Amino acid sequence: MDNKTINWGIIGAGKIASKFATDLSTVPNTTLYAIASRNLEKSKLFGQKYTSTTAYGSYDELVLDPNIDAIYIATPHSFHKAHTILCLNHNKAVLCEKPFAMNLEEVEEMIQLSKEKNTLLMEALWTIFLPHYQYTLDLLKNKHFGNIIKLEADFGFYPKYDETSRVFDKSVGGGSLLDIGIYPVFAALSILGKPNTIEAKAQFFDSGADSECDITFLYDETKAYLKSTLLEKTNTEALIHCENGTIKINGRFHEPSSVALIDNEGRSILKEFNTKTIGYSHEISHFNQLIRDGKTESDIMTFEKSKLLISTLDKIRTLIGLEYS
Repeated sequence: MDNKTINWGIIGAGKIASKFATDLSTVPNTTLYAIASRNLEKSKLFGQKYTSTTAYGSYDELVLDPNIDAIYIATPHSFHKAHTILCLNHNKAVLCEKPFAMNLEEVEEMIQLSKEKNTLLMEALWTIFLPHYQYTLDLLKNKHFGNIIKLEADFGFYPKYDETSRVFDKSVGGGSLLDIGIYPVFAALSILGKPNTIEAKAQFFDSGADSECDITFLYDETKAYLKSTLLEKTNTEALIHCENGTIKINGRFHEPSSVALIDNEGRSILKEFNTKTIGYSHEISHFNQLIRDGKTESDIMTFEKSKLLISTLDKIRTLIGLEYS
């Protein structure tokens, strides 16, 4: 089973699916077997570009294909639960793009079905698998610069406002929090754990989607200052201030990057990782091995981590008055 070729299907043929398919081709013993879109012609064009064996014009056709081992869900946020359940009901291993779903209730339903079907399910939060991020977590675990005093993380870019775009469409989970704010929130949770208290405020577009969100996590001995915005381009860095220095994950911190180690005297060491792919290859390799090992849950991106992440996002939404239909 160590060398078993994993045949992948992708649901959705948009921008994120294209990046995933690009990296899929770099992973040994891995094949893009099928792509499914609601538009058959779009599926065919995607398949030609990324050399998939089959193109489908519906998701139902893809999940019925007996040759597919794993399915990557790359549709808008509000469809994640329905498409995950569709795949699990056909006993297909599912790697579902972040956010896992729209709220904790949906995530718990997905996880429960995964357990009932004894079928692998994982949230595709690729950051946790990236070498630079694992390196940072190891530094913090070993207290390289002592205890953490403060964490700062941001993610901001400035897209042209377009109510027809998924990014600004609240009905499909658009807005800064679920789309990009999830990364600073994840950084704080993976580094500091569940906060004692959360403070948050936001601004909104006319569409009702949040344009900007400022969040503070309060802990016993430290704080995390987090920001997501669609109103300006930010450095998109993560800075972990410790007793004896600062660990800085350079922009953009959630994707392959470098790490600067800056001591209290201002001396700096830059750690480069020279990732050869977009970065999705790391989570793909991990997921492939889970399938080969017969696992139904990741030991890295666990169900508990996904539940903590979405429940924290739920609390932030309550604080800023953001509701989805």
